[in-house]
Amino acid sequence: MGLRPAVQGELRPIRDKILVYNMNFGEETTKGGLIIPGADGKVEGIKPRWAQVYAVGPEQLDVKVGEWILIEHGRWTRKFLVETQDGKIPVHGVDNNAILMAADEKPSENLNHRYN
Repeated sequence: MGLRPAVQGELRPIRDKILVYNMNFGEETTKGGLIIPGADGKVEGIKPRWAQVYAVGPEQLDVKVGEWILIEHGRWTRKFLVETQDGKIPVHGVDNNAILMAADEKPSENLNHRYN
């Protein structure tokens, strides 16, 4: 499997579309220091996930860039890489109807388990 080329330049979603990044698919560490292995692709990995809003379209009124949103499981696109000053970052498109809630600061990843 080859490396995907990164998108370069500014991304501008159209209408009310949303792009996100910082979506966690890997292992989690509890406050007590326990490591919970990543379960993406397995039954226990079917859960909503938090992601940070990377960009929004001009008609998007519900969320803003920088906010964290909780998205229903699987209601995002496959990742694509975006070239930034900090390197390449994975970005996903999100189904607007699958946003469950929003927060100004990054919520604890453990909220995913409590939500299910």
